[in-house]
Amino acid sequence: MLTITKDNFEQEVLKSDKKVLVDFWASWCGPCRMLSPIIDEIAKETDKVKVGKVNVDEESDLATQFAVMSIPTLILFENGKPIKQIVGVQSKTAILNMIE
Repeated sequence: MLTITKDNFEQEVLKSDKKVLVDFWASWCGPCRMLSPIIDEIAKETDKVKVGKVNVDEESDLATQFAVMSIPTLILFENGKPIKQIVGVQSKTAILNMIE
């Protein structure tokens, strides 16, 4: 699992040669803790997409830049641009469908 910060965001997300699924989360967020094991599973099981997490408490600038108002928020990036976004706890199937 990749921890994404403002320092590595450009390299890991914007310049990535594959799609990147970014999980915006916080340690105090119950739904985020529910979603975390699903995100971890997807990261281990698929090589179609790079998976990373942004802690919104530590990286509030990134959360603001992508208008993250509620967490958890998942944003899928392709070629450096956000192409899909879903908010709230999602099933593994829904997330895999988002990636396809």
